[in-house]
Amino acid sequence: MAVIDHLVYAVAELGPACDRIEASTGVRPALGGAHPGMGSHNALVSLGSSYLEVIAPDPDQPQPAGPRPFGIDELDLPALLTFAARPGPDETIDDLVVALRSVGQDPGEPMAMRRRTPDGVELHWRLTMPSGTADGVIPFLIDWGDTPNPATTAPGGLSIEALTWSTSDESARSVLDALGLDGASVAPASGRHTARLRGAAGAITL
Repeated sequence: MAVIDHLVYAVAELGPACDRIEASTGVRPALGGAHPGMGSHNALVSLGSSYLEVIAPDPDQPQPAGPRPFGIDELDLPALLTFAARPGPDETIDDLVVALRSVGQDPGEPMAMRRRTPDGVELHWRLTMPSGTADGVIPFLIDWGDTPNPATTAPGGLSIEALTWSTSDESARSVLDALGLDGASVAPASGRHTARLRGAAGAITL
C-alpha cells in the first residue's frame, strides 16, 4: 500500500512563503536545496510521516533549458499543486508503476534525480512524471531508496488537519484506490486543492 510522501506547494519566492507559514503555525520550513539544471529550489517541513515541499524559482540558477517543474513559471498565486506517493513496506516504485498501469494509468518510467542540501550532502531518489495528472490529483511516484526521507529530517511540529483534492476527472479515484492511498478526499472540481496544516501556534490553509 502506497503512502503520501509529500505535498507540493508552489510559490514565487521561498522567503516570504516560509515567513507566512511560520507566522501562522510557529514552524518555519527549512531550506532543502536547489534542483540543478531545473531552475528551482525548495524548503521543507515535516508533517509526520509525510512532508510539505515549498518550491519556487531559484534566482541563483540560470534560466533552465525547459520549463521549471510543475509549471511554476506560469503561476500567478501560490498554489497547492499535487503530491507524491511512495512505496509502502516491502514495495518498490516499480510495484506502484505496475499497479497504476493495471487501471490504465501510465505513471511514466522511474528516473534518477538528485539535489544538494545547503550543508553539501547530495540526495538521490527515483521518481516518475505521469503524462496525465487529473488536475494534480493523480500523484507522481517517488522512492528514496537509501536516502533518508525528508519527513524524518525536516523541522517538525505540523500535522495535516484536512486535505482535499479537486478534479472533474473521474479516473482519479480509481488511481488512488489502486495505490491503496487514503487520508485525502476527492471533491468535484472547484478550482483549488486545499491542505489545512496545524502547528502549536495555529493553523494555515494552503
